[in-house]
Amino acid sequence: MIPVISVSRLGKRYGRTTAVRDVSLEVFEGEIFGLIGPNGAGKTTTMECVEGNRVPDAGTISVLGLDPQRDANALRQRIGVQHQEAQLQKRIKVWEAVDLWASLYPRVVDTDALLDRLGLAAKRDSWFMTLSGGQKQRLFIALALIHEPEVVFLDELTTGLDPQARRAIWALVTGIRDRGTTVFLTTHLMEEAERLCDRVAIIEHGCIIELGTPAELVRKHCPERTAVFTSDDADVIERMQGLGAVERNGVTYTLRGAGDDFVTGVINVIAREGIRVRGFRTEIPTLEDVFLKLTGHGIRD
Repeated sequence: MIPVISVSRLGKRYGRTTAVRDVSLEVFEGEIFGLIGPNGAGKTTTMECVEGNRVPDAGTISVLGLDPQRDANALRQRIGVQHQEAQLQKRIKVWEAVDLWASLYPRVVDTDALLDRLGLAAKRDSWFMTLSGGQKQRLFIALALIHEPEVVFLDELTTGLDPQARRAIWALVTGIRDRGTTVFLTTHLMEEAERLCDRVAIIEHGCIIELGTPAELVRKHCPERTAVFTSDDADVIERMQGLGAVERNGVTYTLRGAGDDFVTGVINVIAREGIRVRGFRTEIPTLEDVFLKLTGHGIRD
């Protein structure tokens, strides 16, 4: 595993406010790495320091073996950046924006093929202000990929998009990784992080509090499993003893336990005892459950 991004003890203050304190992480070649956290946790500031768009107050950063501050010009030729809430002039056309960005780099991809791959070929002559939210985000991805970067940074890419546009963007991000580009993204959408990311780091109050694959974090912090079924049989609770906590609500029974074999155990007992089941479902914890457990349920501004 080759780290293309190395961050050690990063710190950043704005006056008396500490936005990032002592953040350390590594992003490996060819992975999608997600930085997740509540609003104001330090996600965007961390990413901007790694990109070289902000000067950190403490710590060291290496991206593709370069220092984002000392080697800024060389690094910009090798990374692509999509900023949160990015905007263009209202009346710039899609092809004009692409041509403008292409003029900034000595080597660019086939821009017509890129627009076609991102579903924007039919919008070449459209003004930016006429594009939908999903089309604007795809255009910003195109601009970030126009010089075929080795690493691409995506900040809150799908915030505010409808489900169809969000899933289209997810497919594009996966395609970017499959073509060999390393992706570093921030998001506060846990489903997005769980679907896309090979590994995630959870940041809270400017500190990394957990790091690993989504599956690893779920197993570590939320091992609980739940089986819910309906049955008209009598003495179901007595017949399910020993499996875990059992609750009854009318003809609906909820069993809670831990471990990957818990649900299998419930099914085996139902079969052995001959319990007639009219409906059965399982509830498996997700990365969102881990996130809420570690960062709390309070609303953040």
